[in-house]
Amino acid sequence: RWFRNGMTEILFYHLERQSLEEALPKLLERSIDRGWKSIVQTTTRERLEALDALLWTYDDQSFLPHAADSEPNLEDEPIVLTTGGGNPNAAQVRFLVEAAPFPSDASNYQRIVLMFDGGDEEAVAGARGAWKELRASGHELTYWQQNESGRWEKKA
Repeated sequence: RWFRNGMTEILFYHLERQSLEEALPKLLERSIDRGWKSIVQTTTRERLEALDALLWTYDDQSFLPHAADSEPNLEDEPIVLTTGGGNPNAAQVRFLVEAAPFPSDASNYQRIVLMFDGGDEEAVAGARGAWKELRASGHELTYWQQNESGRWEKKA
């Protein structure tokens, strides 16, 4: 298996200098470059639809191939957007946005990425709570923040 030490890596991305809409496409591009499939889980259809539109248009030079969970034949999609559980494209990476719940099948992923808005006190508190709970249950966690030049740095 490709899991390091058999454990799922859990990454917390603290969005302060960029919005989700600026940061997420770049992280999805990196996943595709590594040959990984991804799932992006939101809590609302509105956010899912907004991300669906964004991934086609965020860059004039390219787009990210993806599908929403309402579409058929998701198994070959590099990126699936969903509001629910499950792993229809056998993704290695699951992105959780809008405080989407931590998946019960976490061990099926190489990475789980929790992205939260540093300007939203409720989101920050939720991320802190998730960090404590996941660390207490023995997961390997890393915390990422952007520096002044916009590069992601591992802080913990």
